[in-house]
Parts: sequence; C-alpha cells; structure tokens
Amino acid sequence: MVFNQGLFIFGLSLTSPIDASIVTTTMPIITLVVAAIYLKEPITNKKVLDIFMGAMGALILIMSSRSGDSSHSGSMLGNLLCLISQFSFAIYLTVFKDLTRKYSPVTISKWLFVYASMCYIPFSYQGIARIDFTVLPWENFLQIGYVIIFATFLSYICVMTGQRLLRPTIVSMYNYVQPIVATIVAVAAGMDTFGPSKGFAVVLVFIGVYFVTHSKSRAQLEAEKRAEKNK
Repeated sequence: MVFNQGLFIFGLSLTSPIDASIVTTTMPIITLVVAAIYLKEPITNKKVLDIFMGAMGALILIMSSRSGDSSHSGSMLGNLLCLISQFSFAIYLTVFKDLTRKYSPVTISKWLFVYASMCYIPFSYQGIARIDFTVLPWENFLQIGYVIIFATFLSYICVMTGQRLLRPTIVSMYNYVQPIVATIVAVAAGMDTFGPSKGFAVVLVFIGVYFVTHSKSRAQLEAEKRAEKNK
C-alpha cells in the first residue's frame, strides 16, 4: 500500500497525468512476468498478443487526450516512482493471492490501510495539520468522501474479491478499462469528443481483456497434457 499508492501520488505530483497514465499500462505486463516467475504461469504467444492489444487500446485513448500544453510535461523521477508503484501492485496481485483466500477483503483492507497510515504519518502530519478544514468548501468534503468510499474502500474490496477468483494476469488486465471510464466521463462532461480512433481503442481493450480472461492457466494446460498422455 505504501509503495503502490504512496509512490504513485508522489510520482503523479512530479510528472504529467498523461505520462502517469502511460506508465500504468505496464502493470499487466509486469504481472505476467511476475506470475510466470512466482506461480509458474505459462507465457504463451496468445497471452502476450492479447495484453499487447489491450495496451495499444489504452495508449490510443490516453494519447488522444494529450494536451498541447508543454507545461504539463513529465519528469523521469516522477515516471520512475509511478513505475515502481505498478511493480509493487503486480507483486501484491501475484505473491499475496493466497492471503485473499484466507482472510476477508474487509479484514485485509483494514490492516493494509492502518499500517500504511502509520508509515505515512511522519511524512504527512505537518501538511494535514496546516489545513484549515473550517474554510474548505463542501464540494471538497464530497470529493474526499468519494475517494474514501468509492475509489478506495469499495474499489479494494472488489479487487480483492476478484483476486480470490481470478488469476493475477486477468485481474491486472482490467487496469486497461480505466482509460475507457475516463474517456466516457470526459465525453459526458463535455471535456472531450468521441471519434473513430477512440472507438477502435475501446474495441482493442475489450478484445484483449476478453481473450486474456479466457486464456488457459498452468493447471488447465497440465490437465490437457495428462489427458493426452492417457490417450
């Protein structure tokens, strides 16, 4: 939690939102490699192609939203922090899969955030202490509430529940849905337009996610080999 959320926030403050979004597309690729090393999951040509398709779709959506303002250029340090954040989450999805089967998502979330908060108190206390909450507009409290309830609590509950049922690579592939949601919100708010390139990108993402979801695990491949030998 400290490396994933903390470093991503610090990295985002140093780099541009576009660069940070591009870095997040590496997470399914990193997860594929970590799962192959730790869980011995097979890296098939089909799976690599499907992840590549999803990544291309996500990148097209991200790049189509790029602003021409040069003041929003990224930095190497910020991009590196965001990359470490993705790497840490890929390890979590792979190495701690058994933990999600042993304990409930609420229990895991409770201790993850408690310990992460303790780690960040030395870095965040002074900044929080300087905030005058009495002068903050009510919109800010609504935004904070949304982040706490929906973007954090419910989001992690859903991810951990999916972690119990799905392979790490499949869970990580849904990371490519984020640019689609961002595009839909931007179009609905009148901040962006939806054209053929975005439509093509959405199709690529859904095709990639669909085929990775239906890819075969190591256990399935081993079962097929045993069945062939028995014949």
